[in-house]
Order: sequence, then C-alpha cells, then structure tokens
Amino acid sequence: MSFPKHFLWGGAVAANQCEGAYLTDGKGLSCADVLHGGKSKMAEMADSQALRKNIEKPEGVFPSHEAIDFYHRYKEDLALFGEMGFKVFRTSIAWSRIFPNGDDAQPNEAGLRFYDDLFDECRKHGMEPLVTLSHYESPLGLTKKYNGWESRELIPLFERYVRLVLERYKDKVKYWLTFNEINCTMFAPFLSAGAIIENPGQNLQRVYQCAHNQLVASALAVKACREIAPDAKIGNMIAAMMIYPYSCRPEDMWLKTETERKTYFLSDVQLRGYYPEYMKCFFKKHGITLKTSPEDEGILREGTVDFLSFSYYMSMTASADPELATSGGNLFSGPKNPYLPSSEWGWQIDPLGLRTLLNFLYDRYQKPLFIVENGLGAKDTVEADGSINDGYRIDYLREHIKAMKAAVEEDGVDLWGYTTWGCIDLISASTGEMSKRYGFVYVDKDDEGKGTLNRSRKKSFSWYREVIASNGEKV
Repeated sequence: MSFPKHFLWGGAVAANQCEGAYLTDGKGLSCADVLHGGKSKMAEMADSQALRKNIEKPEGVFPSHEAIDFYHRYKEDLALFGEMGFKVFRTSIAWSRIFPNGDDAQPNEAGLRFYDDLFDECRKHGMEPLVTLSHYESPLGLTKKYNGWESRELIPLFERYVRLVLERYKDKVKYWLTFNEINCTMFAPFLSAGAIIENPGQNLQRVYQCAHNQLVASALAVKACREIAPDAKIGNMIAAMMIYPYSCRPEDMWLKTETERKTYFLSDVQLRGYYPEYMKCFFKKHGITLKTSPEDEGILREGTVDFLSFSYYMSMTASADPELATSGGNLFSGPKNPYLPSSEWGWQIDPLGLRTLLNFLYDRYQKPLFIVENGLGAKDTVEADGSINDGYRIDYLREHIKAMKAAVEEDGVDLWGYTTWGCIDLISASTGEMSKRYGFVYVDKDDEGKGTLNRSRKKSFSWYREVIASNGEKV
C-alpha cells in the first residue's frame, strides 16, 4: 500500500488571515477584524473589556485589514500553487463578505462573485476547492446584537448563509467543512464563536451553550449539503493533538483521559450524532443545563459528517502534579515533554505523534480522515541573492509526511488528503504577526505592515512540488 492515486495534496489558508480588503466591495467587519497584532493577541482575546473597546471604537494596527491582499492577488497566488501541483486548495468563505452584518435581508452580490471567480481560478489550475464555512470570522454585527454563538438566533442565520453558498457553488466545490477547530470555542470563544465571555474556564454554562449551538448549526449544514449537493462531501474540523500521560502514575493517565474528552467531545457528537455519556455526567457535575430545542436531538443524529478533518501542530502531556511547569508556547496547558524539540514559538515538534494520532482517531470513529493543517511557524531570512533557504521547514514537513505515510501503508488508516498550513505566508492566528511564517511562498511584509507584498519562492517550494509529483514517494 501507498498513498492512493487520488490523494489530495495541497495547502490551506483562511479568509481572515490572507484576503485583506476588509471593507472592500460591501464586506462587513468580522471578529478577526478587531483583533490587534502582536504577542499580546491571545491575552486580548481573553480580556472582555478590551474586546468591547475594540468593537465600539477600533483603534491601532489590525493586520487582517490588509493581510497579504489575497483578495486582489489570488490569481497570482493560485498560479504559484498550481505550479507546485496542488490537487486541492483549502480556504474559507468570509461570512461577512456575503452577509455584511450576518443577518442582512439580502446577500452581498459582490462578495458572492468574488468566490465564484476564486473557485473558477482554482479549477483552472487543477485544484479542488476545500471550503470552510466558518473559520474564525463570524460577522461582528452578530456579536454586537446576539453575543455571537451564545444565542440560538445564529443557528437559522448560519443555515440561511450555508444554503445560499451551497446553491451558488454546488457545481464548483466538492469538499466542505463546517466550523474550523470547533473545539477551540472552549478556550477562545471570541475568536471561535464570536462571543465575549469573561473567564471562559469558569463560565462553563455559557461556553458549552456556544458549542451546542454550533453543533446544531453544523448538523443543519450537513443536511443542507446532502439536499443541495448530494455528490459533495462535508466534514468537521478540530484542533487535534496526541495527549500523553506525563508519567506512568495512574493520576496522570486519568488526567490524559479527561483531557482527551475535553478535546474530542465535539467531534464525538459530529461523527456519532449524540452526546457521549461522559459529557452528560460532566454537565450534571458542573450544573450545566443547555438551552435546547426538542428538535436538536434528531438534528444531531441525522447531521453526522462524512469525514473528520483536523489540524496537527504538536502533542501535549498531562500531569496531575501541580508543581510541574507548563509549556508557554503550546496551545493547551501541560508540562513540556522533555523528549521533544520545540519551535521558536515553543510548539513542541512530534512527527511520530501524528502517526499515533491518526491511528487513535481512525480507531475512535472509523471514518475517513483529512489533515487540513500542519506546518512550522518560523522566522525566514531573505539572503542577499533573494533566496530563502528554509531547510528547517522541509525537515519538519518531511518527518510528518513520513509519519502519515506509515499510518496509511502500515496501519491501514483511511486518509484522504494533506494540506499544509499557510502554504503562502499570512497573518498568524495566534499572534497576529507576519514574522511567524509557514509558507512555501514568501510575502514581503513585516509585523509593522511594511513591505511590497511581492511574492517569491522559498527552497521548500520546489521540494513540495517534487513530493506532490511523486505522490509522497520522494520526501
């Protein structure tokens, strides 16, 4: 066995991190448009007062407003991806480009035409669009009016938006995702759910209400896809990582189990169609009573996804010892794994963890898998001759591709495709910086927003082109 001939190699971006043109052609503000750049971005998202100030009177530098101007340069960028041989290109539709406030009476035709042209250009270069319906870019108007996904009012609004774009693009898009990293709602509700919630770790009732409303909306999107585009495939998307017990202490192993449940309960619902018993017990223990509709149970049961997609950047450890230090760079808390190296941003690098995770997820769900984000954020240097020698990125990706190849060939995992994150440099979601680069294509722009925006190929560009041409045999 090896990668199947139809394996989908490609790259991934998100509208709010690359498009720019934040108010062009009738687009409305999204939540991403009021988040500043810089290392304080994560703290800002957790500061309810700062968020309310940003919403009422945005001041300062907001990198997403221009980003890398993909909105005006997408033809140039897609040509570069086509040169690499991409079979698939993952992007998202900015909801506020279609409905500027989220609940407008009529859609914005200019926004719809942009994605018509974008998807046509993808297919011109032999790439299937893989489209995320909601990728950290809820319309800001829905935050102001309803506090985002904390309100059930967003469910019919999202369904209306989804049905519109499915009808519009059903002949152009074969692969869809509902919510990007839906499990990040649990610790970053503003970014992921457009909701301002003070101390989300303590306000569990409100956070889990956001998640439930998104689950119902996701299931309705699946139902709509099967009605409108029955030949298309629609999946969910989670932030995934392998979780190890820090030691063989039973307490560490139990904490690993609890952490896995917190990480994967949303995908449990999306792939199985019901809340697992452990979550019902968790809700009871913490006094959580979700506001539901009598139809929700049936909607969830009927709206299970066709496949599971996920991001993988790192693994993490679980320790019950409160004295152990945590790794500040990792997305989730947990002691640093002493057996693993770390990136410049403290994210621990674990290729074998990807193979282990692929087996874990395939055993758990027995549904096809799709890796839609994986990559190394690093500072790249442009040499005097204009070259960018990012061998460290090649090393990172090579080892992860070897790991997923082993999972397919030796373990029998059903893996549909692989899209590296940030195939072109873009605005980092976690820091709002340009200096944290992931791409095969360098974009001349710095953290202060200065630069020509010119594109140039890195060393990894030709390497990935050969990987794709050989269907993963030459890494």
